[in-house]
Amino acid sequence: MQKQKGVTLSGFMLWSIVVIAALLLGFKVGPSYLEYYAIVSQFKVIVNDPSVNTGVRREVEGSFARRAVMENIRSIGPADLHIVKDGDRVVISAEYSVKVPLFGNMSACMDFYPSSGK
Repeated sequence: MQKQKGVTLSGFMLWSIVVIAALLLGFKVGPSYLEYYAIVSQFKVIVNDPSVNTGVRREVEGSFARRAVMENIRSIGPADLHIVKDGDRVVISAEYSVKVPLFGNMSACMDFYPSSGK
């Protein structure tokens, strides 16, 4: 006599609910992390630009504003940048929070600290 193998209907439904809930959470939270990585990459590009390496705030803010429009960055603006001259290099950083509604009255609050430094 052989033992039956496979997935029961109740087991399949339970695992599908868990997988769907994880996917929905990822779809809600994912864009915030993608925007964070876009901000970090733009900071690094701006810092490596020789025309901005003088450390003048207006040039750095203008460069970020142009790049933010192209990358669709909406969480921070040029006024939110912290620009520090470290030796001969410019270090750009910022801090911002994102509140993502999940369901009902529950929200995910995430704090981000992008920086061009290591």
